[in-house]
Amino acid sequence: MKILFIGDIVARIGCDAVKKILPDLKSEYQIDFTIANGEHLSDRVGLKLENVEEMHRAGIDFFTTGNHVWRKKQFAEHLDKIDMPVIRPANYPSGAPGGGYRIVDTPKGRILIINVLGKENINANLTSPFEKVDQILKEAKGYQYSFVDFHAEMSSEKVALGRYLDGRVSAVVGTHIHVPTADERVLTNGTAVVTDVGFVGPRESILGVKEEIIFDVFLTGLPQTFEVAEGVCIFNSVVIDIGEDGKARSIIRVDRVVE
Repeated sequence: MKILFIGDIVARIGCDAVKKILPDLKSEYQIDFTIANGEHLSDRVGLKLENVEEMHRAGIDFFTTGNHVWRKKQFAEHLDKIDMPVIRPANYPSGAPGGGYRIVDTPKGRILIINVLGKENINANLTSPFEKVDQILKEAKGYQYSFVDFHAEMSSEKVALGRYLDGRVSAVVGTHIHVPTADERVLTNGTAVVTDVGFVGPRESILGVKEEIIFDVFLTGLPQTFEVAEGVCIFNSVVIDIGEDGKARSIIRVDRVVE
């Protein structure tokens, strides 16, 4: 199986870039299944149903999220729908809407998709992502491939989880910081890892936000209303090739500039 994973898609500019580039990208790399982090699909943070449906029609099969999944409260009710191709981080309390993992049928076999959120420097009521993935791997049955989106702030935490799961899942990719890292590799026991995939959003920005707004944050210390920047878009993703044994054979970066 070849999986394309797309970093955090930011707002309208990111959605338009995906629609423009994804069909050719999937054909070029002969992609079997496409996953994207969708927690920024709406105007800047959170998800709306129409955004998910639009990106699903554009060719994204499934969506992971992160700490911003709750920012559009009206979307929470959709997370419990069995046909909704979206999961939230698994290590939120069990009473939270939705689920943190899903086993999905694909033409190439069943894939277990897990979403967890880092505990370091993220203000949320969470259990250990390490223990939560252990729990899921014990209870999930009947899958051939396995994929983890670890949405976390600290590189050390993301590197640690990747190595902790080496040989136990097909891939562990990091999201959240919107800055791509150059450490993609297949570990000793067959797990593909990358500390952060990056994002799909405006190149001339600070993590997607207009730069002058962020300058004011640092210069004044006062709260600001964030606005998404415009212009040329960066598209960050990785392609993971997984053998029939569930072990990764390769992981490569696929980065594009979308005018």
